[in-house]
Amino acid sequence: QVHLVESGGGLVQAGGSLRLSCAASGRTFNTNAGWFRQAPGKEREFVAAITWSGGRTYYADSVKGRFTISRDNAKNTVYLQMNSLKPEDTAVYYCAVDSDVAGSRRTYEYDYWGQGTQVTVSS
Repeated sequence: QVHLVESGGGLVQAGGSLRLSCAASGRTFNTNAGWFRQAPGKEREFVAAITWSGGRTYYADSVKGRFTISRDNAKNTVYLQMNSLKPEDTAVYYCAVDSDVAGSRRTYEYDYWGQGTQVTVSS
């Protein structure tokens, strides 16, 4: 069992930055991980993913060049650095781990999820 806790969300103006963290506890954390987001009235969507070693990263086209996913396995933590934020980035952001497929964009391929952290970008 893995327990995930996201933090770092908040209110920011367009063009600003936030850094989300996802801290894991429980069994080994060395698994593929991802970030997803869900805006009101919309389905949860893929944002970024990273392999267990951190050697490969994957991004949705909408965030490529603005967001960076990284991880520190010694700290059992995955990060999402978000720069040049736009109002359309407003959503609840979730981290997820334990996908057998590196870079998976499918929610059902992740076994464990955090509770989410709200990101609001004002125009």
